[in-house]
Amino acid sequence: MPQDRSRQVSFLKLLLHAGFFVSGISTVLIGQVLPVLSTKFALNDELTANFFPAQFAGSLTGTFLTNWFGNRGRFLAASYIGCALMAIGVLLLNLGSYEVCLLGFVVNGLGIGLTLPAINMLVLELSPESTTASLNVLNFFWGFGAIVSQPFVDLLGRGTDILVPTGLLSGMLALIAVALALSPSGIEKKPMAVAEDDDGGLLPIWTTTVAWIIAAFNFIHVGFESAMGGWLKTYTQRLDPIATGLFPPILIYFIFFVVGRGVAPVFFRFLNDNRMILVSLALTMTGVVLLLWSSTVATLGIAAAIAGFGTSSIFPTNMSRFTKTFGPTASRRATPFFVCGTLGAACTTWLVGLVSTKFDSLRSGMFLLLFGLAVLVLLQTYLTARRTSMA
Repeated sequence: MPQDRSRQVSFLKLLLHAGFFVSGISTVLIGQVLPVLSTKFALNDELTANFFPAQFAGSLTGTFLTNWFGNRGRFLAASYIGCALMAIGVLLLNLGSYEVCLLGFVVNGLGIGLTLPAINMLVLELSPESTTASLNVLNFFWGFGAIVSQPFVDLLGRGTDILVPTGLLSGMLALIAVALALSPSGIEKKPMAVAEDDDGGLLPIWTTTVAWIIAAFNFIHVGFESAMGGWLKTYTQRLDPIATGLFPPILIYFIFFVVGRGVAPVFFRFLNDNRMILVSLALTMTGVVLLLWSSTVATLGIAAAIAGFGTSSIFPTNMSRFTKTFGPTASRRATPFFVCGTLGAACTTWLVGLVSTKFDSLRSGMFLLLFGLAVLVLLQTYLTARRTSMA
């Protein structure tokens, strides 16, 4: 690789990781402002839960649009347009109307749906020699943004006024959007010719059972992560309304989420993708069982730490498994994979709120997460057995 191009690629990777960090704040912002907006508009859990499908409806639309950009070799354009949309969406949350806040989450979700898959795919294509490790490092930055989100809102917000944190977040997103837009043209890889010559484009991948099982796995797992990030702060307040401390469970969850992604490359020296996911699922289930059993915030913090560490490497490892299974052109055909994740996030977060309202207990809603993890263990057992039988 020529030296100039190598520098351009390195700088682009730096921008993409910065974009993923800020996207992490924007993605989980919904969980941090949920209690604020619930109080501001006097909402029950079922009405509050409507913010989740609003954001994920936008995210789903953005994911479909990412496929259009990807087929034209324009993941970079999708990234900076997505950052700009997130900048607009988070500002709309400050307007004094429930309906406008819903619109803000739709716009924010549209930006998320464009940015996250596009950046994942760009980093994947720019690091073909170490896909799993590179994706775990990239998603480490997303997790670090998720850590920052909670204190970012709590320290800079004032009661139901979140103008300062959302304004700063909007400014950072706008700066990254401009920097990405000014990146040299031609730095991004163009779609491979084989992808254009294939029969039916998506047909060879998405007519296989294993592709849909991996996508279904993503549906449930992204739903789990979104529900934990979206409801854990509210769940803590229900357990102890006057709980205080420098390290609330939601912050602990994201700290260990980031730590898990940071140390994941070490574990990959000893475990293959399938075994890593099985170990991670076992840890996550342990954390969720403890979470549901917890009667104090201290115990809830321990549960959050275990669940955060356990779930941390599952998404990037599952995504890497998808590309390893279906080859180098899979990154341009991954739209159903990301769509399933977005749908899972929307369904699970909304269902937690619905069940909570019906049973007048948020703990009842959180039991859905344990059920989802049990299904993931069954799916992963099948995929591991299938891999072993093919070896």
